[in-house]
Amino acid sequence: MLIGIDASRAVVDRPTGTENYSLHVIRGLVQAGAGHRFRLYLREPAPPGRLPEGANVEHVVLRPHRLWTHVGLSREMARRPPDVLFVPAHVVPLWHPPATVVTIHDLGYRFFPHQHTWQARLYLDASTRFSCRAARHIIADSQATARDLQREYGVPAERIRVVYPGLDPAMARADPAAQDEVRRRYGLSRPFVLYVGTIQPRKNLARLVEAFARLPGPLAGVDLVLAGQIGWLAGETLATIRRLGLEGRVRLPGYVPQEDLPALLSAAECFVMPSLYEGFGLPVLEAMACGTPVICSDAGSLPEVAGDAALQFPATDTDALAAALAHLLGSAALRQSLASRGLAWCRRFSWERAAREILDVLSEGTGGTRGAEGAETE
Repeated sequence: MLIGIDASRAVVDRPTGTENYSLHVIRGLVQAGAGHRFRLYLREPAPPGRLPEGANVEHVVLRPHRLWTHVGLSREMARRPPDVLFVPAHVVPLWHPPATVVTIHDLGYRFFPHQHTWQARLYLDASTRFSCRAARHIIADSQATARDLQREYGVPAERIRVVYPGLDPAMARADPAAQDEVRRRYGLSRPFVLYVGTIQPRKNLARLVEAFARLPGPLAGVDLVLAGQIGWLAGETLATIRRLGLEGRVRLPGYVPQEDLPALLSAAECFVMPSLYEGFGLPVLEAMACGTPVICSDAGSLPEVAGDAALQFPATDTDALAAALAHLLGSAALRQSLASRGLAWCRRFSWERAAREILDVLSEGTGGTRGAEGAETE
């Protein structure tokens, strides 16, 4: 089977959630699908070592850069269609083979439209609606997203496959020297609570800052680190920091490279994911893998992702979040208990398993089933 994959998002300079998903899924598919051929479509050549190479892997760089998906990729689909096209982190091209599979990561813009620009809402709705119609099968990151696809876009349940993302093996507890180095590099001399992700409204960070401001006096020596690039409509979060006079205690280091994350997560007193909506919420598992206790909201897929290995709070309840922070920061025993439970829980998630399950969906999309040796059968 010739599997075509839109790999354009896997080679961006500053990868975040969906870009990392694309990269790890592509690596996992090539490893799991030794009996298949892979054609990876790119906007530009991949940096050395980023994407798999080999006799069964072809890299195809397409032009133009503008309208790359609907012009460049569509033209390639019309000229040399693969047996199945997989789009792991983008929109399905206008021209695509009948056997097309797409991953839809979340529908947050449907539930919190005011927290996106109107241009972003229009684009996200139109592109997702088209992808849902065009794809033979849709992969959802969670049962929550699968339910949303059925409710919001009327996608039949039989066309949806839930495949949980995995964990990068590099996400593991860093040794004390690495933790000290990352503290020094980011100027973190005091204990800190950590969030990792884009600074944007649906991440509920203004509420996190409000809750942090309510910590009792004995915890005044703790800082809050919001690590991530500034996204759209981030002004409310930044204004809340200024209004509460927390400029000295809330740190904004910007985007943190992937190689720094294990040490930064390991050094934190706890990790907080307060989102109003998540299609998956991979940073929750990454924190657990680093032995860091987690607090997360009960929104979207987060209860699925965290299980009973995190403190959860109602996403719009600032008092509950403040109480969870104070409880966890004030109890070393609770932090140790959650850290142990998190380490055990996160082992359920692997990219190898995710790749095998996605490969089965791709094989199903062509009308065949994957044989024991990865060969296609009818």
